[in-house]
Amino acid sequence: MATAPSDFALYCCEILSSAGPCNAKRMFGGFGLSTDGLTIAIIADLGGGEKLWLKASDENRLTWEASGCERFTYTSSKGGEPVSRGMNYYSAPEDAMDSAHAMAPWARMALQAALEAQNSKKPAKPRARRAPPPKTTKSPR
Repeated sequence: MATAPSDFALYCCEILSSAGPCNAKRMFGGFGLSTDGLTIAIIADLGGGEKLWLKASDENRLTWEASGCERFTYTSSKGGEPVSRGMNYYSAPEDAMDSAHAMAPWARMALQAALEAQNSKKPAKPRARRAPPPKTTKSPR
């Protein structure tokens, strides 16, 4: 049975609605927030309560950093070092958490980053199919 989204996850979906209808799905102890099948944000509790992290790209990373947003990192189970590679998410700006209107430009930027990430994925190679073995027929004698 699926766990219902937290009140915070539902609120985040509400303020991200300018990017499209948002769904919260349980993921890695938190939630993945998606619109049209694209993950635009995650909610994770890294010890300080649930926090919204929005999808970023290499092209808009400086915008997130200039706004004082922190990059998502987690602690490695091997060595206890902070890890951020492969996780291109930034904390939502505090003032954007107040309303859907305030969040709108950030939500659209997260959606654009998710679209870019989807489009950059290489299409899967079709699997080579083996030819079926030749059918043997018994010739009448």
